[in-house]
Amino acid sequence: MDSPLLLALALMLVIEGLLPFIAPKLWRETFRRVTELADGQIRFIGLSSLLIGVILLTVLR
Repeated sequence: MDSPLLLALALMLVIEGLLPFIAPKLWRETFRRVTELADGQIRFIGLSSLLIGVILLTVLR
């Protein structure tokens, strides 16, 4: 099955797994810092990621 959605999910998982695999200490420290952010800051990061993703999908499509 060559679903673009499944391919995108697989690519996301590969990219998400790179940092913990290559540099687990750096990943742990980064994750710890993120947990200390305020809810508004985390929401802003999430919104920014969503908008960048939608813009990339629109441009690349």
